[in-house]
Amino acid sequence: MPLSFSLPGFFSDIGKVALKAVEHEVEWFCLPAGNLLYAEGEPSDALYLLRSGALAAFRDGAMGRPNLLGYIRAGEPVGEMSMLEERPHSASVYAMRDSEVVRLPTASFERLAEKHPSLMRELSKMMLQRLRSGPQRQGSEPKVFALVSCSPTIDIDFRGHELQRALARIGVSAAVVGEEGANWPGPRLDEYEKDHQVVLLIARLGDHNWARRAMGRADRVWLLARGDARPSTPLLPADPTPATRLKLLDVVLVHDGGDRRASRPREWAQAAEAARVFHWRQERPDDLSRLARTLAGRSVGLVLSGGGARAYAHIGAIDAFRQAGMEFDFIGGASMGAIIAAGIALEWTQEELIERVREAFVESNPLGDWRLPVVSLARGHRVDERLEKHFGDVDIADLARPFFCVSSNLSNGRPFIHRSGKLRDALRASIAIPGILPPVVNGDRVLVDGAVFTNFPSEQMRAFHRGVSAGVDVTRAQGVNPEDFTNAPNFFGWVRRNGFNELPPIASLLMRSATAGVMVGKHQAYREAVDLLVLPDTDTDLRQWKRFEETIDSGRRAAEFAISELSRDEASLFGLR
Repeated sequence: MPLSFSLPGFFSDIGKVALKAVEHEVEWFCLPAGNLLYAEGEPSDALYLLRSGALAAFRDGAMGRPNLLGYIRAGEPVGEMSMLEERPHSASVYAMRDSEVVRLPTASFERLAEKHPSLMRELSKMMLQRLRSGPQRQGSEPKVFALVSCSPTIDIDFRGHELQRALARIGVSAAVVGEEGANWPGPRLDEYEKDHQVVLLIARLGDHNWARRAMGRADRVWLLARGDARPSTPLLPADPTPATRLKLLDVVLVHDGGDRRASRPREWAQAAEAARVFHWRQERPDDLSRLARTLAGRSVGLVLSGGGARAYAHIGAIDAFRQAGMEFDFIGGASMGAIIAAGIALEWTQEELIERVREAFVESNPLGDWRLPVVSLARGHRVDERLEKHFGDVDIADLARPFFCVSSNLSNGRPFIHRSGKLRDALRASIAIPGILPPVVNGDRVLVDGAVFTNFPSEQMRAFHRGVSAGVDVTRAQGVNPEDFTNAPNFFGWVRRNGFNELPPIASLLMRSATAGVMVGKHQAYREAVDLLVLPDTDTDLRQWKRFEETIDSGRRAAEFAISELSRDEASLFGLR
């Protein structure tokens, strides 16, 4: 069949003469589901066009998990930027299902583009469209989800239609396809994808044939499991589909309000190798709304920077966000910002957040147990006690909203993303300022304060969900006070003047040195990676733990101003009307 009758997308707009010339140069081939089209770092030698099926682009991510950049749908080009810039591919591209691909070698493209400018014009339009979507959002959003129940007692039909109705309430059209889809030909499912914004393929894990086909068609898999049950071993079939092999899989724990704890959420996450854990509590309608926003790519993330006592401003900004009606679906932070973020993920009220932070950091100095240093100035016992008191034995997977925080791995010089494990252990690593608090040793990792490498983890948030994000950044490139280092007293002189509850000036020196790189290089790019940026205007220093209320107020004022500057369309993205 001539390619002019079968190639959708930008080729269809280049004109008949150019299209006929292209027909004689392209190569057509099939790429089975799960196979690699090209790998990150490979040299580019062609432009590809997806004729049918679906592809997905990934970059190497943290903790061995690929970072999804986006999906490529039928009619869209792929690999065009690398080809034009003559650089290696910046991502790996896999087939999410059996796909038909057309390949146009670089030499052929250059020759045709010179003769037919319409080819370059249409390709440029597509590239500009992708660039506008942001550096982490290349390609389309997920739209086909397999909802697979792990228990016969979960009414997957009811759950699927509940999600369909919740999506309709936010103006998103969704189709629900049950086991009747097992015998549908591929083109019929293709039509459902074209006609709806979201397609939910609902299946039971026990119905192996349909469950595997549903997972094989899906951009992402959601496993629905009972919150009062234990995962079986093995949980998934031995022949993984592309979505599960590439770890595009989440666990949704269904709670009926009277759960007896037979397992911990982390056991489900480990059994499924899930990227995220969601909780669906029947008595909490906001859980259903959160799931619907996530399916639709309309979730809202909150990312909070580190900054010692300046992070009090986060509390005021959060209050302004809440007063404006903003709901947060994904939460992340670094250093002191991670502490505040964890409180939001635990669903603390504004009053509880204020009181807990006041007790932990204002009423007494958490770094007051200092000593003559061997590995750190402070023993860290007070910090450990406060973390245990306020966060207990809560696991990250237990949190009502997906959460992460970052620390810095000195063993390999890279940020470490905490998305699983005990919450207080993750927070302890994220606030371990080198020289002030002892580092956290985790296997072969030596973990210190997240601010050393990434004080504002907005790019990690973009990899965590597909919606918009608000960020509060209290990072400030302010130097140390020269007066602290002019004619400074010796050790005993400092103790006589200030006692043991106040850290000596070396603490400021260490804190500034540990975070010296956060305002150079990539930090501006981190700020640009959020859709709503709040920059509190506060002169509170890292160690001024007593400046509580005034620092909170600075964050509230800055957030109120940022919200007031949003356009109507921008406000709607954050659920504001």
